[in-house]
This record gives sequence, C-alpha cells and structure tokens, in this order.
Amino acid sequence: MGLLDSWTPGSHTADGITHPTYRKGSGPGVVVIHEIPGITPAVIAFAEQVATRGFTVVLPSLFGREEAPATVRESLRSIARVCVSREFSLFALGRTSPVATWLRSLARELHAELDGPGVGAVGMCLTGGFALAMLAGAPVAAPVLAQPASPTPVGKARKADLGLSPGDLKSVKAKVAAGCQVLGLRYERDPAVGTRFDTLRRELGGNFIAVEFPGRKHATLTEHRQQEGIDRVLTFLDDKLKAASDHQPDQASRPSP
Repeated sequence: MGLLDSWTPGSHTADGITHPTYRKGSGPGVVVIHEIPGITPAVIAFAEQVATRGFTVVLPSLFGREEAPATVRESLRSIARVCVSREFSLFALGRTSPVATWLRSLARELHAELDGPGVGAVGMCLTGGFALAMLAGAPVAAPVLAQPASPTPVGKARKADLGLSPGDLKSVKAKVAAGCQVLGLRYERDPAVGTRFDTLRRELGGNFIAVEFPGRKHATLTEHRQQEGIDRVLTFLDDKLKAASDHQPDQASRPSP
C-alpha cells in the first residue's frame, strides 16, 4: 500500500499551469508545501500529523517523484528540474517566485470552500519562503516558514533576501502590522537559511515568532524532525485557524448586508 493511497488525488490549475494535489482530513484548510526532493515519506508523515490534528490538508506536488525517499540522487533530480523551470527563482534578488501565483490561487480556492479566518501555509527549505509569499496575495492566516532557503544563499545579499518582490514585501508587512503572526523554524547553524531570520526580525518585528534549535541540521519538520517544532506548528495552526473560527459570528448571527 502506498503512503498516499489514503489521500484523495486531484489537481489545481491557475494561469494555464496544473499541478497534482493530494488531500486528506477535515476542518480548516492547510497547504503543506513539500521541500526538495518532493513529497517524501517524511513530508507525508508530517502532513498526516496535521490532518490528524483536525485540518483539511492539501499537498501540492510541485516537483519530484511522490513517495520517493530523500536521497542525494532524488534531490539532484529535483534540483535539475527546478533550475530549468520558469516557476522558480533560485538566484534572483528581490523577486517573488512565479509559483507563488499558483499557490495563492490554490489557497483562495481552499478558503472559498471551507471559509473561516483563512488557511494555513507551511513551506519548507526551497519552498519555505513561499508561505510568506502566499500571505501577500491570498487569505493566509497562519504562515509557517520552515528553514527558508530561497534564494540560494550564495553571497551576502542572497543570504538575507526573503524571496519577495518589493510590492509583496510591502503587502506582507502591512498584514503583519495588522496582527498576522509568522512562525519560523530553523537550526541555528543551518547555512541554507543564511541570515534570513535577521531580515525577518527586522522587517516583521515582534509578530515574527522564531523557533530555533541548536546544531547544523536542516529539515526541522521532516528528515531532521524536532518534535518540539512540530508541536509548535500544530499549536500555531490551532490558535490561528481554530481559535479564530470560534470567535467568528456564525452565519445566522451575521448582520444582513
């Protein structure tokens, strides 16, 4: 039996681009965006925990082979695919990866179906910053950045860059200033993250919540999982998506337009 056999396969299309999706659970929506090399067994295990917690989880498949292990060979295969794709910007400064447009569309569709205060978005590694980019143009109420590693941390400027266009950064800062918190996780000496946490603290202030672990490992929620980190993510999603829903007036009590 495959690890995704209990998930409902589907797809989402935006601006002529289609990617497969996998869905499981019920409750508020959460988009879990896989890391390099793809939807690995460890990514699926994390997504299962989110679904079990009481969320509708959607796993988009952006690259890589579903259920393939996180080996060096699989990683190189995915990196080669990403490098030639127009959807990703691995080296550009001050630019939002085009795939963020597709992810925002997915989040809007999920929110339109499920309603509530918004959806959650969890990005990892290469896709870590995508959760922040989604906040700029989609109803994301719980953005989680796990070891954001894009753009590729080559040079001082790229190590600090958030992978956002100036307009998207302005939009993100406005939403954060209005009360939306952003959760970030990393190992303190992870070179892939560069100095982005310093940038996040500077740009987002007290509404950026940093969860940092000692060491030089990388994948906080998957291959080098920290249960404390997973617990913090689940609590964050509960607080932003479930607790907020409890305080929203129900349909019958809402005033007429």
